[in-house]
Amino acid sequence: MKRICIITGTRAEYGLLKPVIERINKDNELELYLIATGAHLSPEFGLTYKEIEDDGYIINKKIEMLLSADTPNSIVKSMGVEMIGLADALEDACPDMVVILGDRYEMLAAASAAMIHRIPIAHIHGGEATEGAIDDAIRHAITKMSYLHFASTEVYRNRIIQLGEEPERAFNVGALGVENIKTVKLLDKETLEKSIDFKFGENTIMVTYHPVTLEKESSAEKFGNLLHVLAKKTGWNIIFTKANSDTDGRIINQMIDRFVAEHKDRCIAYTSLGRVRYLSALKYCSVVIGNSSSGIIEVPSFHIPTVNIGDRQKGRVASGSVIHCGTSVESIDDALDKAMQDDFRQRIKSERNPYESKNTSSEIVRVIKYFLQNGIDMKKKFYDLSIGKQIWMHCL
Repeated sequence: MKRICIITGTRAEYGLLKPVIERINKDNELELYLIATGAHLSPEFGLTYKEIEDDGYIINKKIEMLLSADTPNSIVKSMGVEMIGLADALEDACPDMVVILGDRYEMLAAASAAMIHRIPIAHIHGGEATEGAIDDAIRHAITKMSYLHFASTEVYRNRIIQLGEEPERAFNVGALGVENIKTVKLLDKETLEKSIDFKFGENTIMVTYHPVTLEKESSAEKFGNLLHVLAKKTGWNIIFTKANSDTDGRIINQMIDRFVAEHKDRCIAYTSLGRVRYLSALKYCSVVIGNSSSGIIEVPSFHIPTVNIGDRQKGRVASGSVIHCGTSVESIDDALDKAMQDDFRQRIKSERNPYESKNTSSEIVRVIKYFLQNGIDMKKKFYDLSIGKQIWMHCL
């Protein structure tokens, strides 16, 4: 039996990983080993490790890491604390493979620890581009430390190969978030409204906004522009999902709390809605606005508009239902107006989500099993693109 260690640090990441966790847990040839870290263990971010336990899974190791601040200095120190905890956890667990998803700093520490322990890494959602955040560099660094790669589009698979990874270890499997939409039983409107103590109006906005970590400008100023626009939409109800633990995340969350307190008749904020409630809410929202990857990857499957603000997601493959805009009040306001136009909303009903594929989680588990059964040589070769060789020779 092969032991598969899955490391998760945030609510959103766990929600995406859940179908993979389920398949591994039910497989007679695999043993699931779960490590929870990061925001999962923080009261400020909802102690979301409880969602994992409520789903019936045993968390084998909990690794505390978050400090009380969200400055670059404290985040670097948090990564160090995490790596110290993972050093012992991975040595004790001795897994045959580590599975990680995405591009957050918690996963950079996890990948570094697994690499030094010489444990092969399966990385989900590599090859993507997000020019406005440090996530971009982290994602590509994890790619170079990983052995198996599960990309969400063919564009991203090709980029993984461009980074020197061998094509036979890179797979286009689609996005887990889109699979969740197809397989999760969503709540009906009445049940959802009771669960979150909120009424969906004729126009309801979902707001998901996170810090833009590569920009020197204040997150508070840019998010303030969005709040200025939302304040004027007096007939619209608003659901906020709070920011993550990146630099300035706490500033954004404080601004959300103040705004909700001032507009409590039509606004609500959640640290964590959970996978089912979040996806169910999307079904009854008119538009999603912010700068989260969910607006690019999952929301198009509901055939509602996404207003994507700023550069945080710049570079991602996007559906025609996504409206990109700047961070000024005027740009955000214009984009929201476009999102509510009848002709635009009618047109996007036929848009295909580019992240959609079949059997994403089962394909990930199938590939992992195949490689573990057939042996893994940790001595990776750098795969040179032939066109790259030709350019290099020409320059000589």
